[in-house]
Amino acid sequence: MFNNHSISISVSDDESDELVKMIVRVPRKRKKPGYRDNNELTRRVFRLLVKYWMVLIFLPAAGLLVFEAWRIGRRPSLVVSSEHGMIKESEIKSQENLNRLDPTTRVVGGVRERCLKLLPPDELEHLDLSMHEDTSGPVKSVLYMSEKKTTFLDRNATLPQQSSEIKRFNLFPGNQTLDQRDKSFKVKETAAIHCGFYSENGGFRISDEDRGYMETCKAVVSTCAFGGGDDLYQPIGMSEASVQKVCFAAFWDYVTVETQESVGHRIGEDHFIGKWRIVVVKDLPFSDQRLHGKIPKMLTHLLFPQAKYSIWVDSKSQFRRDPLGVLEALLWRSKSVLAISEHGAHSSVYDEAKAVVKKNKATPEEVEVQLSQYRHDGLPDDKRFNGKKALAEVSVIVREHTHLTNQFMCL
Repeated sequence: MFNNHSISISVSDDESDELVKMIVRVPRKRKKPGYRDNNELTRRVFRLLVKYWMVLIFLPAAGLLVFEAWRIGRRPSLVVSSEHGMIKESEIKSQENLNRLDPTTRVVGGVRERCLKLLPPDELEHLDLSMHEDTSGPVKSVLYMSEKKTTFLDRNATLPQQSSEIKRFNLFPGNQTLDQRDKSFKVKETAAIHCGFYSENGGFRISDEDRGYMETCKAVVSTCAFGGGDDLYQPIGMSEASVQKVCFAAFWDYVTVETQESVGHRIGEDHFIGKWRIVVVKDLPFSDQRLHGKIPKMLTHLLFPQAKYSIWVDSKSQFRRDPLGVLEALLWRSKSVLAISEHGAHSSVYDEAKAVVKKNKATPEEVEVQLSQYRHDGLPDDKRFNGKKALAEVSVIVREHTHLTNQFMCL
């Protein structure tokens, strides 16, 4: 009851006994109910680890094996393309990451901008090969010489009888002397130089049907794959004007044809795979496959005699831009005749020579012979030239076929 602001509680005898029991039990602190459970759980986990540690070690490896087997089992079969042979669904999916037209950018002066500034799509459709100004240059004509100093103006001309001691691979570049080589670097109105493909007696034979197609090209995008080679990536991002006015040619040998057919890349009856005209070459002149690739890369003007422009792209790359737009952006806009890609890793030919040896692409002795000739020619070891790297990678070459650039490519 309440009395004088104090509080008292009446408790019966039974309630009193119960209260005493509660008071007596309070000082005895008991462990929390979960404590014993946690200890028991820890001991059980420890016993399981001791018992099954071998299984736990090999379980991740087994999981990887199961995943790899599942992935291999899901590889899709070949799909027939009614137009140009067979392709793999897996390769279509692998190329999805390639087929992106988002512009490649770089940071210039703290501002990110596109590397290649093409015209808007509607303006690309109105580009024409005759819209540029004449940039013929100081060289008016080029004569291609044989090792017997016989000149050939017609690429179909035949060579005079050659000595049996002359090897076929020497016939291709013309078997020039060092003195002739030095003189060929001089810029004259009429340049007399040794250059490959002056006669098919030097190899690199092309069928008359392919040659007829190549002679119709006014502008060409070309690539090659010899000795098996890389996969052929289809060009994307073309305007309708480029589709109508630009040829796409890929040079293969028979080894590459067989290799590509084995993975479903079959050449159609029209000689095309997608947008690429496949030009099959036989009787290759060199023992080194890498040298064969230099022929279509450097001597496009001899392979496509009617072409005014060419764009070379290495087979490891995919061409993602409009060809006419590239010509306008890199040549016509700046009134240039040649654009070439910088080297991605090195800035000096002498640094590249070290990398060639390190990657076992040539012996130190072979490289030193080449470097000695470069030093004799006065090639500097500068890493910069006109603000750019002094070393090109040549994975992309965009050029007008002037006499000057034709001479430069032969050299």
